[in-house]
Parts: sequence; C-alpha cells; structure tokens
Amino acid sequence: MGIRLLSLVPHAKQILKMQSGFTKNRLNVPKGHVAVYVGEIQRKRFVVPISYLNDPSFQKLLNRAEEEFGFHHPHGGLTIPCKEDAFVDLTSRLQVA
Repeated sequence: MGIRLLSLVPHAKQILKMQSGFTKNRLNVPKGHVAVYVGEIQRKRFVVPISYLNDPSFQKLLNRAEEEFGFHHPHGGLTIPCKEDAFVDLTSRLQVA
C-alpha cells in the first residue's frame, strides 16, 4: 500500500501544477488585489486593490454581501449585491482618494 501511494505522488504534483496554472491564468489577479463579482442580476467581475477593503464605504458593501450570502458566494468569489454603476462610482472615488 505504501509503495502504491508513493507511485502516485509524482502524478499528484503534476495535477496540482496543472490546476494551479489553470487557476492563475483564469483568475489573473495581481498581487495585492482581489476579484469581486458585482451586480444585482448579472454579475460582472472587477479586480480591486485590497486597500479598498479598509474603506468604510466599501465595508458597507461587504456587510451587505455577508447579510445576503453569508460565506457562500455563488460565483466562488466575493459577490457584492449592488448596482454596477454604484460600484464603479465608489471605486472611482476611492482611486482619487
């Protein structure tokens, strides 16, 4: 049994490398940023700096997301239930600040 398990290790490493490569290409989120999905009906993906997470206005959106979704987000990422225009307005103000 131990020998069979050892023979699977190289394959497991290869599978993990392939999955991590796929994930990196698919997500394409730069270091220091987080991907969020925004919209009330159809969700659009945005990549924002993690510094936005400290802003009180952004934290209000995060609280709404927690109330609506808890820790289960339908897209697998952080989903924020607000209108796309409102999110763009907020992030534009945060960029200037």
